[in-house]
This record gives sequence, structure tokens and C-alpha cells, in this order.
Amino acid sequence: MALKQGSISIDTENIFPIIKKWLYSDKDIFIRELISNGCDAVSKHKRLVALGEVVSDDKPYKITVAVSKKNKTLSFSDNGIGMTADEIDKYINQVAFSGAEDFFNKYKDKMEESNDIIGHFGLGFYSAFMVSSNVEIDTLSYVEGAKPIKWQSQDGMQFEITEDGTRTERGTTVILTLAEDSEEFLDEYHLRSIIKKYCSFLPVEIYVENTDKLEEEAKKKAEEAAKKAEEGSDETSEESKEEVKPVPLNDTNPLWLKSPKDCTDEEYIKFYQQVFNVFDEPLFWIHLNVDYPFNLKGILYFPKLRNEFELVEGKVKLYNNQVFVADNIKEVIPEFLLLLKGVIDCPDLPLNVSRSFLQNDRDVSKISKHIVKKVADKLKSLCKNEREKYEGFWDDIQVFIKYGCLKDESFYDKIKEYILYKDLDGKYITLKDYLEAAKDKHENKVFYVVDKEQQSQYIKLFKEYGLNAVILDCTIDNNFITFLEYKEHGVRFKRIDSDLSDVLKDKDEEKDEKADEEIVNFFKEKIGDRVQKYSVESLKKEDTPAVILVSEESRRMMEMQSRFAGLDYGFDLKEEKTLVINDRNPLINKIISLKDDETKKEAVDVICNQIVDLALLANKELGADELDLFIKRSNELMNKVISL
Repeated sequence: MALKQGSISIDTENIFPIIKKWLYSDKDIFIRELISNGCDAVSKHKRLVALGEVVSDDKPYKITVAVSKKNKTLSFSDNGIGMTADEIDKYINQVAFSGAEDFFNKYKDKMEESNDIIGHFGLGFYSAFMVSSNVEIDTLSYVEGAKPIKWQSQDGMQFEITEDGTRTERGTTVILTLAEDSEEFLDEYHLRSIIKKYCSFLPVEIYVENTDKLEEEAKKKAEEAAKKAEEGSDETSEESKEEVKPVPLNDTNPLWLKSPKDCTDEEYIKFYQQVFNVFDEPLFWIHLNVDYPFNLKGILYFPKLRNEFELVEGKVKLYNNQVFVADNIKEVIPEFLLLLKGVIDCPDLPLNVSRSFLQNDRDVSKISKHIVKKVADKLKSLCKNEREKYEGFWDDIQVFIKYGCLKDESFYDKIKEYILYKDLDGKYITLKDYLEAAKDKHENKVFYVVDKEQQSQYIKLFKEYGLNAVILDCTIDNNFITFLEYKEHGVRFKRIDSDLSDVLKDKDEEKDEKADEEIVNFFKEKIGDRVQKYSVESLKKEDTPAVILVSEESRRMMEMQSRFAGLDYGFDLKEEKTLVINDRNPLINKIISLKDDETKKEAVDVICNQIVDLALLANKELGADELDLFIKRSNELMNKVISL
């Protein structure tokens, strides 16, 4: 006989459609919610035992998820606190109440902490109706003398409570009869994968049972036993003697809950490989363990990157009291940290909440800033205390760090003194180190190299003058240079092939301006408009006839135009090239001496252009038309040599 029938009391109008369509955007979330409710019920019973309110029966706590394709049912069973008919009426029928909140209020004076109470038996329970045509609750309260109670509803709006419950031990079983459009959850493999996704680290052991298989096995054993009884044998098969102990799907005590001092490197690496299903080892990690002013635990790993394009593959998993919430929630975890792999457990955040709420929540902002600070602190510590190790993986993490600085200026402010740059000798230095060493030669200028092979001639030239440069060859460095010039007032970055004015200055040398002008005019006549500017210098080494410089400003504008293809600046952009002619070079002096020799004019024309070609090649690859002319001139030169 029914104890009670009626409509479920919902204080907020039309809340049930909202639960279906907004609160739970992922259909499989009902599995997480029902298991979390079971975990909540177990946590409550554990707490009552700890408070001396009830006596423990020493039976291990567990949650069992049973699936039956034959019956089209999923059931979620726990041996937690259970419910009375009145509690069902309050916590299930009156959706606006929260079971965990009520429980906490009752025992708050006796409890030191309440973070192990998940507290979603209410709205979370109703996620079951997203996939079910019928939902039953079979429950028995821990209270002495309580009767097993059954609750049933087909639509989440009308219900019936009876004393037809079948449980003989405390706890709750929620039985779902799945709707036709949700029968995918009856696949055992799929079910296990969802449980592992959401519940891999819940504090109560979770088991999956295939009811159909168990029934078949039980039937088979009964038939075997009957057959042996007929034969008069009382022997038991070896298979039936050996009972295989089931293995829980989850790790009830994940590494992030332990104190960092109690964790070994091997445990950190193993946890990383298991959670992210990888075989490589991380570079290093950061163990977060905060109790005040908010509760935050977790581990962030810096993975090895085989190339810069792997950056999008990072994954930071967000948990609430060991219940998986989502991957890569940038409102909680700064976007640049999503390049990492890791887990963050933050009980102060609700399991289900809108992005707009997170964006405006002060605690979320504090948590995000704290995570950034902890990452910066770790980098500082490594640089200061383990410099050799830090330098060893700098090439792997530099893209991440630079990207982080671009996304969050406060991050740059925290770690700017620990950003490393590799110099021409392969030594790691800071920006401050570089500027200090170069202040007497080119104050506030930072020369850099983007391609050591292509720019080898310029590197050689720099070394001849006792100057240094830094290697900036990451794809992100173009943007990072601009950012540094904005942050470091007065500092300007110049590519090594853009400006040699400081390199070539010689205060004691007197220049013959008239002679220089003659050389420039001579080359202008021979090569036309192939370059925009000219300079005559006396390089220390005689073996280089000329070098090409490309204006830093014009090159950056060209690069910006290529990144934003189609952007109209109102004028044609070209790289501004300067031809630096070495007046100490014998070849230069020879062709200048032949400038008035009409019999050598053709050969001199070819040689002048060949000098420019070689200078351009030393700067970068020639264009298709330039390369054709270079090959043609080279052939002409070889023919002239043969004819001598």
C-alpha cells in the first residue's frame, strides 16, 4: 500500500526542464551525479561513526553500479546512511532542499571539516530522468527500527512512496529503467569509461557488475551442481573454489591529497602516466596544497614537447572533492596554464555552475591568481636552487613561459628575472645579464639571431668585434620581442642583420667621405635599385666584400603583413635593405680601380651584381627571379675565367 502519492514540490518554476537542458549539458553526467550521491551517503555514515553517533559494523564501504541489457536497467547501490520515508519526502520530493546542507547544519558543532560531504542529493538526483523512463529508490535508513522504503516516479513530477523496499542492510539503491534513446549506457565498456572519466578518484570504492553475466554464471554453476548431485559427487570444481576478488575502478586516495613531502618522484611520474595515458615522463611538476583562504589541491605537470605545435594538447582536469567536473576550465585555470597537464581539486567550487558565474566569482579569481603565483614560485625556485637542471629543460618550457607572459603581464612581472636567453656561445643568460655586459658598446640594444646557420656571417662578424647576441628562434618570439619592448622601457631588439652602426663605430678612425661617396655612386650605377641604402665601412676582416642589412622596422612590418594577409596599409611594403661595402676587401678595391676601364666594364658589372647576390644569399634565400639571374651571372663568370 502506498504511504504517499503526489506531485514533487519544486520551489522554482519550471526547474525540471532547466535541469535537463542547461544544468547538465552532457547526457552522461547522470552517472557522475548518482555515484556522487552514493559517495555522499557513505561520507555521512563515516562521519556519524567518527562522531560516535552510530557503531561501525566494520563492513567496507562501496558503491556498486549494476547493468542489465536484458532488463534495460542501471542500478547504483551504496551502503551509506540510507533514508527514511520522511527523508525521501524532504530530500527527493522537495527539490529546493539540500540533504548535505541539512546534515551539515545538524552536526556542524561537532565537525571540524565538512569537505567530504558532496551534497548533491536533490538536483543531482534528477539528472536520472534525462535518460530514464522510470526511476526507483530502494533504501533502508541506518536508524534503528527503520523500514525499507521504495520511491518510484516515471516522469520526475509524480511520485509514489511505499514500504515495499527490499533492502535488508542500510544504504540506497537507485534503479533506472533506461529510455530507448539512452540504451547506449547499457554497454558495459561504455559505462566503465564514463565512470573512469568522472569518478576515477572518488573516496569510496566503485565496482561495476554485469547482472546478465552474473545470472548466467549462477545458472551455469547451479546446473553443474545439480549434475554432480545426480552423479553422487560432492566435489567442487577448481574454478568455483577460486573466487576472483573484484577490482575497484577508482583510486580512493589520489596523489594530490597526500602531503608533497610524502610523495616520491616515482609516484609523481606514475600518476602522470596513468592519468594522461602517456609513456613519457614530465619535465617537472608543482604540487598545490592550500587550506586557506580557500581549499585547493592538485598537481600541475610540465610535459616534454616534441615540437611547438603540441601546445594545444595540454589538459588540466578540474575536480570537486575528487569528483571530475571538466577539462580546461579557463575561468579557474589561466588559459596559458592549460598548455600543461594536471589535476586541480577545488571543493569551494560547485559541481555544476555557469561560466558567467565563474567569471564574476571573487573566489575563482583568487584561485586563478594563486595558481599563477605557485607556478611562478616553482620556476624561481628551480632557477635559483637547481640552475643546471633549469637550464637543461629551458628549451622545452620557454614557449610555455613566453606564452604565459603574453597572456598575463602579472606572470611576467613575477618571473622576468628567471627568463633565460641562450647567447652565441650557448650560455644561458638573463636579459639583465646581457644588457649589463653590453652597456658600454650598445646601451639598451639587444641583438638577436633567428637562424644560426643562415646568419652565420653576421655571427662571425659580431664575434670579431667582441659582441654578443641572443638566440630567439621560437615561432612565438616575434610577439615576445614586441612585448618585451613594451614592458622594458627603452630597450629595443635588433636582429643581428639589421644594424651594425654600433658594431662598426671606430672613434679613432677618420673616414674619407669623398672616397666613400665614389664607391657608393659606383655601386648605384652597377646594381640599380636592388637595395635602398648604402654604407661604406672598414671591416676588421678583409675577406668579406659586402653584407646586407635589413631595417628592423621594415622587416617587422612585412612580417605583420604576412600574418594578416590582405591587410591594406595604403602603400606597398618592402624590406629596406642597406648594402654595407667593405673598403678593405681586395675585390672591392680591384673593381673600383677598373671603373674607368671600358674593356672591363662588362665583367665589372657582372662582379658587382654577384657581390650583391652573395650578400643577399648570406642574409636569406634569393627570390625565384633573383636566383635565375644569379645562376646566369655565375655561368658568365665561369665562362670568362675559362677564356682567360
